Amino acid sequence: MREVDVAVIGAGPTGLFAAYYAGFRGLSVAVVDALPEPGGQITAMYPEKLILDVAGFPAVKGRDLVANLVAQAAPYAPTYLLGNRAEKLAHVDGRPVLGLAGGEQLHCGAVIVTGGLGSFVPRPLPVAEHFAGGGIVYFVPRPAELAERDVLIVGGGDSAFDWAVTLQPLARSVTLVHRRERFRAHAATVNRVRDLPVRVVVNAEVTRLHGDDVVTAADIAVRGGPTETLPVDTVIAALGFTADLGPLAEWGLGLDRRHILVDSTMATNLPRVFAAGDITEYPGKVRLIATGFGEAATAVNNAAVAIDPAAHLFPGHSSDAG
Repeated sequence: MREVDVAVIGAGPTGLFAAYYAGFRGLSVAVVDALPEPGGQITAMYPEKLILDVAGFPAVKGRDLVANLVAQAAPYAPTYLLGNRAEKLAHVDGRPVLGLAGGEQLHCGAVIVTGGLGSFVPRPLPVAEHFAGGGIVYFVPRPAELAERDVLIVGGGDSAFDWAVTLQPLARSVTLVHRRERFRAHAATVNRVRDLPVRVVVNAEVTRLHGDDVVTAADIAVRGGPTETLPVDTVIAALGFTADLGPLAEWGLGLDRRHILVDSTMATNLPRVFAAGDITEYPGKVRLIATGFGEAATAVNNAAVAIDPAAHLFPGHSSDAG
C-alpha cells in the first residue's frame, strides 16, 4: 500500500506535465503507465520525429520533449510506476484507491487519467510468437544502442519509415520489409527513405527467424519469388498498435466511445477522479499536445481543491516561486 496525493495514469506528455504541476502545488505524485518508458505514444511511435506545434519550441524532437518534461518534474521527485497497469478503482471513505497489475494499491487524494489513446499494445509479429530468442523490439527508445547492427524493419507505416530514417546513419545495414507495394507512411518520408542506402522489399513477409538466444537471421519470402535469408541482429516490428480503454472501461466512468467525459474543471462523473489530454471528451475538444498541457494544469489545480477545500484554485505564478 502506498499513500499519494495524486496518482497520474499515463506517462505521456500530458501526464508528465501533470506530474510537474502536482509537484509545483506541493502534492506528492505517482505516475502509472503500462509501458516501460515515459513518453507514451511519442516514445513508442515517433521519438525522433520533429514536433512543430508545442509552444516555445519552433521544432523539438519527440524524445527531447519527453526528456524535458521528465526533467521539469524531477525537482518534485515523482514516483514512476512504469510497466505497471492500473487495473481497478474503488473509493474508500470518499478517496480513490487504485489497484495495480503488480498487486500494489495506491491510496490517493485524487486520480488524474491522462491515458492518451488508452491502453495500447503493439501488434505482434506472427513469426516471432514462437521465437524464444531476443532481438525482437516494437519501439526503439535509444537508437544509439543499434549502432553497427543489421536491422530489419517490418511494416509500411510512418513508424517503420521514421525508424529507417533514424537508424540508417547508425546501423550497419537497414532493410525494410512490407507485405504490400503501397505504404501507409507519408509520401515525403517514403521518398526520403528511398534516397537513403536503405533496402526496401515489398510484397514480402518474414517467414522465419533464426537464432537461439538472439536473432541471427531472418527468412524473407517475396510473393511469387524466392525466399532469402538475411543476417539480422535486431527486428523492429512496426506493425502498429491496438488501443482501448482496457480496465478503465469497467470503472463506471462516463464515456463517449473510447473517451472519458469531463466538465470544464476536467472532473469526471466519479468523485476525485479527473482526466486530461487525448483521452477526454467535451464540446469543442481539440486533441493536441498543447491542449493537453492546459488541461493537465486545470485538472491538477481543481484536484488540489478537492483534496483540501481550503486550498486556492489559482496556484500563483511559477515565476514568483523563486
